[in-house]
Amino acid sequence: MANNTKNTQSNLDGALFALSLDRGAEASLQAQLCTALRDLLLSQGDFAGTRLPASRKLAQELSVSRMTVTAAYEQLQSEGYLLTRMGGGTYVAQDLPHLAPPAPRADRMPSQDRRQPWLPLSHGVADQNLFPHGQWARHLERAWRSPDAALLARPDPFGWYPLRAAIAEHLRLWRGLDCGPEQILITSGAREAFEIVFRGLLGGMGRSVMEDPGWSPMAGVLAASGSEVLPHRVDAAGLDACALPLDLSAAIVTPSRHYPTGRAMPLPRRIALLDWARSTGALIIEDDYDSEFRYQGQPLPALAGLDGLTQVLYLGSFSKLLSHTLRLGYLVLPVAHIAAARAYVNAVGPRASLIPQPALAGFMASGEFAIHLRRMRRVYGKRQKVLLDALMELDDLLELAPDPSGMHLCLPLRRKAAHALSDQEMVARAKAHGVVSKALSSYAVLPDPPQGLILGYAGFDEPLLRQAAKELIAALRPRL
Repeated sequence: MANNTKNTQSNLDGALFALSLDRGAEASLQAQLCTALRDLLLSQGDFAGTRLPASRKLAQELSVSRMTVTAAYEQLQSEGYLLTRMGGGTYVAQDLPHLAPPAPRADRMPSQDRRQPWLPLSHGVADQNLFPHGQWARHLERAWRSPDAALLARPDPFGWYPLRAAIAEHLRLWRGLDCGPEQILITSGAREAFEIVFRGLLGGMGRSVMEDPGWSPMAGVLAASGSEVLPHRVDAAGLDACALPLDLSAAIVTPSRHYPTGRAMPLPRRIALLDWARSTGALIIEDDYDSEFRYQGQPLPALAGLDGLTQVLYLGSFSKLLSHTLRLGYLVLPVAHIAAARAYVNAVGPRASLIPQPALAGFMASGEFAIHLRRMRRVYGKRQKVLLDALMELDDLLELAPDPSGMHLCLPLRRKAAHALSDQEMVARAKAHGVVSKALSSYAVLPDPPQGLILGYAGFDEPLLRQAAKELIAALRPRL
């Protein structure tokens, strides 16, 4: 027994005296010694009850100050690895906090599954490199370094009032929409806005019409809210109200820039849609997702502005205008629906984080938001032209025409190309060349969907767009 104890003591002393500390490392000598001692006690044999060398002796062996060793001993003593005996030195605890290092988790995310950068021609992506990070940081710090007392009080479920006021002013100037801050509800995005409308205002009842092709997650959102979904094929002028049933609860439309084709609904169609809503009592939900980015003339007035916010509810988002990481949007309500929306949000609770809201309010009120939008309009407009020019070799396959607004192009397949290869097959070919595109047909649920390619350009600089165009040409030409 005595020999075993002596051997254990010798093994511990030898291991401690052999420790190596790096004076050029970022971690301090004390932190390095703590880590080394901890690893030694957990991984090498059973040293329980064994005495450690005196701090002075270990310090001499490692060529460090005695204070470094003393501090490391004290740290490990506080963690339960060591204990001291009055006048008797420092010993390894009998029951270590951890008997072994934690085993690697089998469900740990493999490195290849980690999020990757956006691939070329992905659509709906703002250029994150051009986001005004410095200005945003200043507004965020200003809001929370010494926060307004109202930020620390019970939050308004409709959102931070100054942000709602800033949005109302933005809509007046940019979208021709006259509304007050009390009509604006801050959301975490379009999904929450639709849930508020269909569950809170419509009670999950009735049938609703949606554009086909259209935003594909919409059907799931409406079905989860209890509403029956009626897809309706759009033509070159958008949704035709004259062909709509009279027993609908709501119609969801993208009149300023149809998603995903990019076409604008002309004024006669807009007036007809408003007349249909007034005669049937149905609501119109206007999803206005990126119409601020208009490259020819001023942005088209919102449908809700023509209506005076009586039958139309207006949705907007900052995800495309600023950053997809900024999960903030808004819902503009007719006055008659404010009470019902507030009751619903009070019951379920708001989802939009309050943290970025005062910063966004300051960013908008300072005028920096408008400056950023104007800058991005110039940048995105030039990028669209670069992509179209680079794709000219595919003019016989795709209808290459400029879009007056937006962040992506919808390029219909010419008749010759559609007979040779479907848009789904084109997308698969492009993917094999490292280029992301979307098939227009994938946004439709009705038979005989239109054929085309959806190509994003906003989030990528000009050299990358030219290279992506070359890859797309190489992907499509061999088969045609």
